[in-house]
Amino acid sequence: MDLPRADFHQQHQASAQAEAQRLFEQKAVLQGAWLNWVASQIYTLRPAAYASMVRRELALLQQTCEN
Repeated sequence: MDLPRADFHQQHQASAQAEAQRLFEQKAVLQGAWLNWVASQIYTLRPAAYASMVRRELALLQQTCEN
């Protein structure tokens, strides 16, 4: 049985934030190759709802860094 969306989000929020931070930290290391690399990393994440959470957290990190 699948978890309701809110429960899934709450249960996996910390993990998604940590994964996004891990991916974001590689940006300085990989530089120009980072975008393709990070896309491939996110593509492997399952389930899709978790991958979306990581993608959102990553976008927040990028936005915070740019401002």
